[in-house]
Amino acid sequence: MQKVLSGIKVLEQGTFITGPAAGMFLADLGAEVIKIEQPGTGDPFRAFRGGLYSPHFQTYNRNKRSITLNTKLPEDAAVFDELVKDADVYIQNFRPGTAERLGAGEAHLRGLNPRLVYCAISGFGQTGPAAGRPAYDTVAQAASGFLKLLVNPANPRVVGPAVADAMTGFYAAYGILGALVERGRTGVGRKVEVSMLEAMCHFNLDAFTHYFSEGEIMGPFSRPSVSQSYVLECADGLWIALHMSSPEKFWQGLAKAIERPQLFEDPRFSDREARITHQNELIVLLSGLFRQHDRATWCRRLEAEDVPHAPMYDTREAMDDPQARHLQLQVSAPHPEGGEWHTIRSPVSFDGERALEVTAPPALGADNEAIVEPIRRSLGAVPKRAA
Repeated sequence: MQKVLSGIKVLEQGTFITGPAAGMFLADLGAEVIKIEQPGTGDPFRAFRGGLYSPHFQTYNRNKRSITLNTKLPEDAAVFDELVKDADVYIQNFRPGTAERLGAGEAHLRGLNPRLVYCAISGFGQTGPAAGRPAYDTVAQAASGFLKLLVNPANPRVVGPAVADAMTGFYAAYGILGALVERGRTGVGRKVEVSMLEAMCHFNLDAFTHYFSEGEIMGPFSRPSVSQSYVLECADGLWIALHMSSPEKFWQGLAKAIERPQLFEDPRFSDREARITHQNELIVLLSGLFRQHDRATWCRRLEAEDVPHAPMYDTREAMDDPQARHLQLQVSAPHPEGGEWHTIRSPVSFDGERALEVTAPPALGADNEAIVEPIRRSLGAVPKRAA
């Protein structure tokens, strides 16, 4: 596959998810991403059952190389500076002020390399009353108003994956790509900043737009009600999801599939607005009907009537679906410790070519010999680092 970011060198000094996710998105497009980690322990996300290769770490660190440097030491700081001189991108997700203390602030690095695109990811921004506060996924979801849309008030608990972490990494990569395009015209890099709060407020744009334009404060069931979305249990205990949206033809198809052609004679269900208003009654009706047949039967019926639906898979089932297999979503590579390592490929194809080649997340310091040691030998005596 053509690697569209081939020739772009990225230094990623990221931990946990936001910084590593940004690096991975660029690596998936073909950039050379060198992950700089602390000697001995590496990215804290590595730690798992006495080892340094957790599933969490594996998720966001494929297609990268790993080196270990302690930039508080003069000899390692000198190696780091040499790496910066011919890098295209630098990514960090430290708390504001930490990069400067580690000798990795923007002024220092872009002084070494004016072409460098410097990306700083934070929780609440680089300045302001909350800039120094610790931020993790749930904190950012809550502060942006997004978490309120996920929590069922009848059973209030946090649900779902680390959306804020992953989306912040995605927005960081998006900003970096924009800066690289501009640098192609100007020859000069940029400082790219993104915070988890800003990323999640933008990701939550629909809710804010409703508030700004209509004064409406959306709740966890607002969008599913308007979009007419349903999850229904079938006779075999498996679940199915429907998204009926606006076109009337979908409801006509559903009425045929459930063998209720008289459905629209009921004024509660006669048109879209009525169905939105009376969604709870529709849920009761559909729930009773869907428990009469197994999921496979319902999928056949719904597909025959062109009704938007999907089995509500768990992760094991999702990869067994014929369409997922056709799209070759699951890919593998040699595991650093032997055997095969598996992941989900990048969703982006170029000219019909899928990203089927992948390298497993690196072992800690796996590329020290290839990257760090030649620089150490070329430096000889450690030069004094510029202030």
